[in-house]
Amino acid sequence: MFGLEGGAVPAAFVLTVLSAALCVVYGAVNWNRGGVTEEELARQEIWDGEEKQIEDKL
Repeated sequence: MFGLEGGAVPAAFVLTVLSAALCVVYGAVNWNRGGVTEEELARQEIWDGEEKQIEDKL
C-alpha cells in the first residue's frame, strides 16, 4: 500500500514529520528569546578596536 512495504520507509516518513513538528515547536518557543545584550555589544566594540590596532601594525 502506497509503496510502504518495508518497515524503514514508514518509520522514515513518521520521523520526518515528527522532526518538522519539533522544529516548529522549538521555533515558536524561542521566537523572541535572546538577542545582543549591551555587554556583548561592548565586548564586540573592544574586540573590533583591538583587531584594528593589530591590522594597523601589520
